This record gives sequence, structure tokens and C-alpha cells, in this order.
Amino acid sequence: MKNKKIIIPPIKSQGIKTKLVPWIMDLVPDIKGYWVEPFLGTGVVAFNSGCKKAILNDTNPHIIKFYKGVQNKEITAPLMRKYLEQEGKLLSKAENEGYEHYLKVRTRFNSGAYSSYDFIFLSRAGFNGMMRFGKKGNWNIPFCKKPDRFAQAYVTKITNQLSAVAQVIQPEPDWTFYNQSFSEIIPLATEDDFIYCDPPYYGRYVDYYNGWTQEEEEQLFNLLSQTKAKFILSTWHHNDWRENEMITKYWNKFNIVTKDHFYHNGGKIENRRTVVEALVCNFDVANFSIHNHGIKIKPTEKQISIPFDI
Repeated sequence: MKNKKIIIPPIKSQGIKTKLVPWIMDLVPDIKGYWVEPFLGTGVVAFNSGCKKAILNDTNPHIIKFYKGVQNKEITAPLMRKYLEQEGKLLSKAENEGYEHYLKVRTRFNSGAYSSYDFIFLSRAGFNGMMRFGKKGNWNIPFCKKPDRFAQAYVTKITNQLSAVAQVIQPEPDWTFYNQSFSEIIPLATEDDFIYCDPPYYGRYVDYYNGWTQEEEEQLFNLLSQTKAKFILSTWHHNDWRENEMITKYWNKFNIVTKDHFYHNGGKIENRRTVVEALVCNFDVANFSIHNHGIKIKPTEKQISIPFDI
């Protein structure tokens, strides 16, 4: 990943791994088979994997619907530009500083239309870059309070991101998208495949489509303990207040590399502080420093002392 431009997806979500992609990819071993991702999320890691064959899954049906639409060319950059320009104008002129039109789009989406274009609108106009759904599967993030959110430069940024992703996504059957439980996906991996797991972080209040429990963490541990494939699991290690109890309970069985990271967004103040990220691996990481791997510390210049008698 050295000096390689990172592909940033058009979907925005809290906890996106954009800044951690070089660190993650630096640890990924050679892959003969498929890139397998049971928790796709925004897709930022998969899109930067360089793999031509992939099995990609997420329990959020809107994410999978969107990327399948990109894959089969139903969703394109020109169509997205036209849509965002149209909705952006309505947003900028709407009452209550744009909130009325945001609510209109959100209601339309939640009514069962579930338009992938509306999904991107809500993803990019929601408060603080968060993605959260209620128990009924409805989008329930409030507006970011920026009526001019979809200015021309921002629309261009989103459509360029869509274009970049469209160039990476391979047609079926090379890249297959699933909307299933992770428990259905991990067993598909063979010893030639590689699994990257980025599940919701237990105990970190990270919003997701359907939450995350300790029982699911245990199930994930059991599945990864049994797989013949090599894997990397992303999780959190500790923050200023507490440690991730799942590390001691489960993941210490494997090799762990950590790194200081700062999340800029979050619904709670706890999530706006430095957190130590962990990559859990079932392969040798002896060639990597255990903490802050990939961080290049700029050497401090030695200060020249000046004699007092000059």
C-alpha cells in the first residue's frame, strides 16, 4: 500500500477504516484464493485489497443492494450526479434549513422504497457521518443541519468515489455479494482464501444494522478458530477508560498487533477519544512491531546548545 492512493467508497459510516487500510493491508499475506469479508460495511478494505475474486457479505441489505447495483451497472456516476444535484437543490430551498426535505427523503426511504440513491443521500446528509437503523430496519439518523450539503464540489467528490469503486468491483461470479449472517459466510473459506473480519465492536456503542452481542462474539471466535483460511480480525483493544474484555476472553489465543487511532465522529464523547485498535491474526506476525506498526515517527532535530559567554 506504499504511496498507493486509497479508494474511498461513496457510503459514509462511523468507524470507517479508511485511515487504517495501509496498516491492515501491510499485514495481509499472499492470497491464492478469495478475499472473504463477512462484515463488508462501507467496503473500504475490500476495495483496496487488490483481489480479483471476493466473497462479500453484510447483514445490512441496503449496503449489499447498493454495491450489487454498481456491479450490474444499474447505479452509475452520471445517474448519481443527476440525482444528487436534483435532491441537493430541493434540500437547499426546503423549510427549517433543509430539514423538511431531509425528512421527506428519509420517510420515502423508510416507507419501503429503499432506493439506493436515497440511501446515499441519507448516508451523506445524516448527522455526524453515522449510520443507524431502528429495530424495524428504518433509517433513524437526524439531519446534519447543512442545507447546502450537496454543493457541486461535494457531488463531484461522491460521484468520483462511485466511479472509483465501479472500476474495482468485478462482475459475478468473481465478486459475489451476500446478505446473510456471518456464520453462513466464514465456513465457505478454504485454506487458499483469506478472511478479513470487521464486526461491530462489542461494548463500543458503534451503530450498526442489527447490533452485536457477546454470544455473537463467541460464535465468531469459534468459527475463526476452526477455519483453515488465514484471517485478520479488526477490533478495539482498549481506550482511556477500559479494556476490551473480549480480548482476554477470546482473542489472546491468536497473535495481536495494535495501533493508536483517533475516531473523529461518534454519538458519545467516549467514541471521540483515542482508542487502541487491534488486528487479531492466526498467522505469524513476528516481522511486525507489536504496537503502532506502520507509524513512521519523524526524528526530532537535535537542539544546538549555545554557550552563555558568546
